[in-house]
Amino acid sequence: MSLNLELVNSKTAWEDFLLAHSPQALFQSWLWGEVEKKAGHTVYRFGIYEDRKIVGLAQIFVVRARRGTFFHIRQGPVWAEQKKTFWTDFIALLAAFARKEGAWFIRVSPLIEDSPKHHELMDALHFVSAPIHEVDAERCWVLDLDKKDEELLMGMRKTTRYEIRRAQKSDVVIRKSTDTKDLQYFFALYAETSRRHGFVAHASITEEFEVFSREDRALLLLGYHNKELIAGTILLLYGGQAIYHHGASRFSKVPVSYGVQWEAILEAKKRGIKLYNFYGIAPDDKPNHPWRGITLFKKGFGGREIRYLHAHDYALSPLYIIPKSIETIRRKMRGY
Repeated sequence: MSLNLELVNSKTAWEDFLLAHSPQALFQSWLWGEVEKKAGHTVYRFGIYEDRKIVGLAQIFVVRARRGTFFHIRQGPVWAEQKKTFWTDFIALLAAFARKEGAWFIRVSPLIEDSPKHHELMDALHFVSAPIHEVDAERCWVLDLDKKDEELLMGMRKTTRYEIRRAQKSDVVIRKSTDTKDLQYFFALYAETSRRHGFVAHASITEEFEVFSREDRALLLLGYHNKELIAGTILLLYGGQAIYHHGASRFSKVPVSYGVQWEAILEAKKRGIKLYNFYGIAPDDKPNHPWRGITLFKKGFGGREIRYLHAHDYALSPLYIIPKSIETIRRKMRGY
């Protein structure tokens, strides 16, 4: 075995490697590791070395759930070069460590192309496709921002362009904040949105905003009409992209949500960011998918789809059948 794992304690060394090889891997960022720690989760940051030279990294979150304990490498591992031998040695090392920690399986979701070649790689490594629905923006919608404002508008769906202009004419007021105290307004709207659409609200949004805003990498946008809060968006700024990570809204005849998104895009451009990431979307072949409505909204702004490999699991125990069965049932019940 030619590789070895070592814990990395240098934020600079970690970020230098990550931004050089997978800048869009938000959940492998040092800051996201701090979010998980702040939320009370166990985090391991492993550098993967070959002859003292770093060839990869893996930020691992230990998930202890009623359905079993597992190691989750979200949007990773990250490699300087995709090599089967690297994967083989890494999994052997990590599996031994994970078993000692009582993990039933290892879940990876690397930001690599969803291609036959990579599916064959996972098969050869004895991974199986994870039973969960698509998460962590495996299928995402992005907009390139290296265009003039008018060009971006002309690239949008006609109705989206119309709604943006209608919001501008309707005296929509958009407030921007990096103050954690202002999250209370977003959360009131978010809870209402969660009930209306029947989704489970994300945990740790406060921790996320606190950690990223300290480095000017998070922004809250709140959209009002006649002093009533109608829509809100939380942006994360990382790896040369602005990520539409959380959103909330209530019904209004005035298209405040469109105005908020357009303002978020303009803010990203102002900061020299080249890519606006609308994040996860629904597959085209699933018209009843729970994300269908928000997908139509996102695609209306123009852009393109990026497809990454679906999450894969590496079983460490016969007990893996328990979370596999539970997650399969949940996915089907929720319509994914």
